[in-house]
Amino acid sequence: MSQFFHIHPDNPQPRLITHAVEIIREGGVIVYPTDSGYALGCHLGDKQAVGRLRRIRKLDERHHLTLVCSDLSQIATYARLDNSNYRLIKAHTPGPYTFILAATREVPRRLMHPKRKTIGLRIPDNRIAQALLRELGEPLMSTTLILPGEELPLTDPYEIRQLLEHEVDLVIDGGFCGFEPTTVVDLTGDTPRILRRGAGDPSPFEM
Repeated sequence: MSQFFHIHPDNPQPRLITHAVEIIREGGVIVYPTDSGYALGCHLGDKQAVGRLRRIRKLDERHHLTLVCSDLSQIATYARLDNSNYRLIKAHTPGPYTFILAATREVPRRLMHPKRKTIGLRIPDNRIAQALLRELGEPLMSTTLILPGEELPLTDPYEIRQLLEHEVDLVIDGGFCGFEPTTVVDLTGDTPRILRRGAGDPSPFEM
């Protein structure tokens, strides 16, 4: 049975944030709000938790998981960034974008795309997500909470709890936070390529 926290979207309660991060560090899978809907998250170093996350969404190893980061310095630790991509990401974060980049050695191989050795990264514009990341001190392994057979993320924390109470360890109710997934931009080539149109305006990346 999952726990259920009501966390204030503008002033997250430190006690609940600390407790949520303890659950993550102990191998838990959580549901938390972002700036583009609710997401599943777990510790990036926990193989079993990442496996649970993939099973909930029925994702194979070719699906890009995302490292949700607190700032650009974290992205630079886990992805190879040239100057142009650094400036591009800096200009559009925090925000509802996921960027596909070549992974560094800091990323466990099982989390990379098996052939391309890439990883998804993003910096969310959401105070609860940012509070979790600050307390955790490292990125959160994550994927948008879109259940198998559905096209849009789940938006109601109570419905999420009902559907996933035996699948996850914690559901955070952070209020309504949108229903579109992120816009996904591949930055591994010479020019940006839009892989998915979502909550973020894709026009700055359409060359």
